[in-house]
Amino acid sequence: MSAQYYVSPEQLMKDRADFARKGIARGRAVITASCIDGIALIAENPSGSLHKIGEIYDRIAFAAVGKYNEFESLRQAGVRYADTRGYSYSRHDVTGRGLASVYAQSLGAVFTAEAKPFEVELAVLELGATPADDTLFSLNFDGSIAEQPGHIIMGGDTPALREAWNAYWTGKDLAAAGIDEVIRAAALVLPGVGEDPGDAHLLEVAMLERTTSTGSHRHFRRLDTPTIARILGAGK
Repeated sequence: MSAQYYVSPEQLMKDRADFARKGIARGRAVITASCIDGIALIAENPSGSLHKIGEIYDRIAFAAVGKYNEFESLRQAGVRYADTRGYSYSRHDVTGRGLASVYAQSLGAVFTAEAKPFEVELAVLELGATPADDTLFSLNFDGSIAEQPGHIIMGGDTPALREAWNAYWTGKDLAAAGIDEVIRAAALVLPGVGEDPGDAHLLEVAMLERTTSTGSHRHFRRLDTPTIARILGAGK
């Protein structure tokens, strides 16, 4: 009888974490940022149908990087959670903090108990009355959760992206910036994109509008390619 190969729990967790990080790093990046007009969500994503950004509830949005089938299943579960809670209790009982906690539990359970961890990073974003009231939560593949001040950058070469993003906003107030400037800044930072209007098809852009023109309780709006091209061209 052959002896069973032993792997220490510490090594097993490290191997799973390394596996997940490598998968996430191969994906294209997402930048989310709070500004005067609301919360901007910008992803490098040439696909017109496989979205990395989506609406969860009235003032709550979702962004993700990594394996599409895994984060799409999580997005759908989040929509079901929000709809059920809002119907059973009140729309005000659906919060970004509550949704982020549910995601953290799911990711943590998969990371510790399943053979393969999810290769995803998530952002849960809830719109407030002012930029200071916005809440941005980042969630890692192992279920770790953190509230981020002002912006979240996920996927790709994250340290390099953060350095370029911080350099752009040196001496500027991100919270006071308009949505157009935030989109142009993200286009400059994201690799393979730029401020040329011809690059608009490489971007997926949406926002949680602080003020809606219709007065609806839903604040999520997706920007089409011509609108993105106009915004990029206006910065030249």
